[in-house]
Amino acid sequence: MQSFFSSMTTKALPNVLKLVSHFHSQALPVFFTQHGHTKEELSPPYPNPLVRKWGPDGSIAIGSAEWKLQPEIEEVCKADELVPKNTYDAFINTQLEAKLKDAWVCRVVVCGTMTDCCCDTTARSAFNRGFETWLVDDACGTANEKQHKAGLRGFGFAFGEIMMTKDVLQKLP
Repeated sequence: MQSFFSSMTTKALPNVLKLVSHFHSQALPVFFTQHGHTKEELSPPYPNPLVRKWGPDGSIAIGSAEWKLQPEIEEVCKADELVPKNTYDAFINTQLEAKLKDAWVCRVVVCGTMTDCCCDTTARSAFNRGFETWLVDDACGTANEKQHKAGLRGFGFAFGEIMMTKDVLQKLP
């Protein structure tokens, strides 16, 4: 969860931290993603489709203040894998799938921002790659409640379970 998304994470952040703490206490692998664009992607002809959609001013430049992780996340993720990405789907053009398989992960628990963009897209992609996938309602945030519910509804219909943090904590070891 990056500084760019701080206004969207006030409700989700405490639950993300609970989940991370639980995963750490059980020695379960944790992977964070960090979205950002290179100078080349932020320059014409804008080879990245997200930059074309949002424009260079609406995109996150690698190394910028908006690109940095929120301090609470930076503090807890020091020992975890950080996967850089440049699109909504954390599996595209990254090593995430290989890292999950190397760690013998069968179930992916997705939380963060934005529910209806990065979280939903990554969760669907995890499902399509054969992982059991949970999307955590109260550990995700986005621009508004309508978008949040739309992202959850689409994912829950066909891809995996929508859970609350308390339920995830009860079901995991």
